Amino acid sequence: MFIILLWHGVKQPRYPWSDGPEYITQCPIQPGGRFRQKIIFSTEEGTLWWHAHSEWWRATVHGAIIIHPKKGTKYPFPLPHEEVPIIFGEWWKQQILAVYNEAISTGAAPNVSDAYTINGQPGVIYPCSKPDTFKLKVDHGKTYLLRLINAAVMDILFFAIAKHNVIVVGTDGSYTKPLESSYVTISPGQTIDVLLKANQISDHYYMAARAYSAAPGVAYDNTTTTAILEYNGNYTPSSPTSLPNNLPYFNNTNASVSFTSSLRSLADKNHPVSVPINITKHLFFVISINTFPCPNNSCAGPNGTRLATSVNNISFVDPYIDILQAYYGHVNGVFGTNFPDFPPYLFNFTAEGLPLYLQTPRHGTKVKILKYNMTVELVFQGTTLVGGNDHPMHLHGYSFYVVGMGLGNFDKDKDPLRYNLVDPPFMNTIAVPLDGWTAIRFRANNPGVWFLHCHFDRHMTWGMDMAFVVKNGKGRKAHILPPPPDMPPC
Repeated sequence: MFIILLWHGVKQPRYPWSDGPEYITQCPIQPGGRFRQKIIFSTEEGTLWWHAHSEWWRATVHGAIIIHPKKGTKYPFPLPHEEVPIIFGEWWKQQILAVYNEAISTGAAPNVSDAYTINGQPGVIYPCSKPDTFKLKVDHGKTYLLRLINAAVMDILFFAIAKHNVIVVGTDGSYTKPLESSYVTISPGQTIDVLLKANQISDHYYMAARAYSAAPGVAYDNTTTTAILEYNGNYTPSSPTSLPNNLPYFNNTNASVSFTSSLRSLADKNHPVSVPINITKHLFFVISINTFPCPNNSCAGPNGTRLATSVNNISFVDPYIDILQAYYGHVNGVFGTNFPDFPPYLFNFTAEGLPLYLQTPRHGTKVKILKYNMTVELVFQGTTLVGGNDHPMHLHGYSFYVVGMGLGNFDKDKDPLRYNLVDPPFMNTIAVPLDGWTAIRFRANNPGVWFLHCHFDRHMTWGMDMAFVVKNGKGRKAHILPPPPDMPPC
């Protein structure tokens, strides 16, 4: 087994050597090998997480990272009575490597999970885990900080607590303006901090999560995981009998987009925002589900094809050594530098019945070169090719401002007029909605090689990923730090 770890959302300033994605910043650690990873925190505060970044091992190898306010400062909200990590996951009856290998060998979509979990337990609805269901015990009148982490590898999730609202106060290691909501939409890879006020009648209540999956014809795990919110005290509890009625239905795209687009950065004097205004590099990335033909239509994808994905019609191929070492060591022939700023074909991206020839991308190992301190606007555009889907996009080495989001095709003349350039949320993972678009902005001030990919593991495996190379700037403090002496060999 080959495993390397990723510190999801940790920016690792000037030090991509421990960032984690295999064949991007390092080669996998060999069985029996050792590699001491150096983790450098900078501006992060709140909840992040760590996970394996080899094949699909993150389904079981993951955990929370909690960064408290630095000494002498405090939370921008009343101190909670207790802080509780809530980690959502997926569980298969098969070994996860068997699920992965079957999908790779057949070219089909992987088997969906058999259960979702909350803190490792599927909950009382499943026949196997009722005695071990996670219970959150609370005192009436107190407030609890729940640190939500979606460690699922395949699905965006809706989460709600029966008869309780929550107040969102942070996402992806950054604070937000308080947002009261009856539910949460959380993408794979994303973290969301919420305050729960224990202000209802003392009893037992369901906490529940289930998939948001609106793509037509795409299989998903349609089960629901539960935990119990249990008030302390002397009373006769009733057994929860119904799921939270505020939990959105599985295909409610409006609920998903509405929640995410309501997030705002805190943007106060202690937590200022710095949204790039004068953009020096415009990028337009079309992200698609695709297919490759197979000999004699022998694969298990649509019409005998092999499923694939792409960014700007390029389906990423892992190189034979990692891109960071090749770039730093000036090794030729590992990657190309001509990743396109815009897609090679312009068409009605969200139309029905698109021509079949658009489904076949090109293979490639290409990077986008960015000059140091360049201000970047990147618009992600989804398509309906092979049915379309939501795509939670994650950028390593950076957080970014989510300045806009919408359904349909991005309109370069009209949509930027509606951007939020005052207090957009500062995130490292953002969902591009089904048949829609999302616009982000960031300043390229962290030199190195940094991975951009969809956080649905099947989409990343199929090629919905690429790498940015941010060049060194002027001055020693704008240069990549040298590599450690024990980098894993390729």
